[in-house]
Amino acid sequence: MPRKSLYDTRFFVEYFYSVDGEALRRMKEDIRSTGERLVSALTIHELYRLDLERLGRDVARLRCETVHSDFKVVDVGYEEAIRGAELRSRYRMPMADSVIAATAWMNGCVIVSDDPHFRGVEGLRTRWPSG
Repeated sequence: MPRKSLYDTRFFVEYFYSVDGEALRRMKEDIRSTGERLVSALTIHELYRLDLERLGRDVARLRCETVHSDFKVVDVGYEEAIRGAELRSRYRMPMADSVIAATAWMNGCVIVSDDPHFRGVEGLRTRWPSG
């Protein structure tokens, strides 16, 4: 298992909303077996917004606080913004995905995601907990 991983929004959507018990088991095992677990502040934003709209403020806050306590939250700084813009332009990615990709690349992380926007980005590694 990679020593350092950055977990994308897709991971948390599947983790919190999946009804597949086996997939959830694999995801929990992935979290336990990964050394340093990072998450972008943009992922926190996306997760909070999604939960806020679907389940309300209390659930959104609780879930994001849980992620915050179990993962190192990486802020978006100047370098992440610049590198993200370069990736966005070159690969035609959505803004959040491009900054998340830049954050993973700059921190030497594998991205834990099945989002197709990350596929084919030079120098970026992805993985997904599978059976």
